[in-house]
Amino acid sequence: MMKTLISYIVGAVLVMSFSPHCFAQKTVPKPVKVIFDTDMGPDYDDVGAIAVLHALADRGELDILATVASDAHPDIAPTIEVFNRYFNKPHIPIGQANKQLAPNFTAKTNWNDALIQKFAPEVKNKTFKPAAEVYREVLAKQPDNSVTIITVGFMTNLAELLKSPADQYSKLSGMDLVKKKVKNWVSMAGGFPQGREFNVFKDASSSFYVFNHFPRPILFTGVELGNKIKTGAMIAAKNDQSSPVSMGYQLNLPHYLDKPEKARSSWDQTAVLLAARNPADYFYLSGNGTFKVEEDGYNTWIPDEKGLHRFIFHKYPYEKLEEVIDELMMHQPKR
Repeated sequence: MMKTLISYIVGAVLVMSFSPHCFAQKTVPKPVKVIFDTDMGPDYDDVGAIAVLHALADRGELDILATVASDAHPDIAPTIEVFNRYFNKPHIPIGQANKQLAPNFTAKTNWNDALIQKFAPEVKNKTFKPAAEVYREVLAKQPDNSVTIITVGFMTNLAELLKSPADQYSKLSGMDLVKKKVKNWVSMAGGFPQGREFNVFKDASSSFYVFNHFPRPILFTGVELGNKIKTGAMIAAKNDQSSPVSMGYQLNLPHYLDKPEKARSSWDQTAVLLAARNPADYFYLSGNGTFKVEEDGYNTWIPDEKGLHRFIFHKYPYEKLEEVIDELMMHQPKR
């Protein structure tokens, strides 16, 4: 009986580490402080993800501390600025990936450039701070154990952050800064129980380092999870020429693949949703374990009661999640 009770208590504590609202049943919960790290391409579910991010922020569920690019292509950080401006948050810091380390490419549909040219052509060649510097500057100002990192792209920025030395922002090393300031990390990465997924293998050396060294809890939403959650048809059908979200899906649904799509898989949106809300409200959570990454980017899941990692898997029909995500993607900015 005592062993069962202890197991229950331990399990409850671990779930709560990924449940921002677990202590706020009788009060209005504080917004979850997040840094959003995205490749913002080549795929366009990033458009849906940043729309969900801003929708949740406008609802008071998230506080967006920074938005950083993990793809070094010159159109990626400006695309992030297009969306931050559209949602009336031009003050949010934007970081640029290291051109020497990060993947550098965009989509064949050239949708990033199309959105920049329509909505903010003046940011096309803008210079942004290095992403690792933005991380350090923002984290140093936050309360201890308060920040959730969301990644829906490559691990390049986090590798740089963890390896970074003390600087003008903090006397702590990157590793110690993360230990002190970061509460948890939600990552769209990997395949479960094993696989070789794009966000992980595209910069395999960074993934190998980060996932084997990150010192805080990680919640994974794997590639298999978002495959069948199809969203974007509603916002595309709205045909809102003033919205980069609507236009992003209009540009890509007919042309991104070899044949037109009615809606797009929703890998990245799930990570944003789960950073703000209790994961158990939408998915089942695995037990604890270790997400082990090899040097070629291949990953395997190793169950381990002492592990800091968990992943989610489906609880409800796909349509239930589609409704939630589509509704958030339809959000209009505050005017």
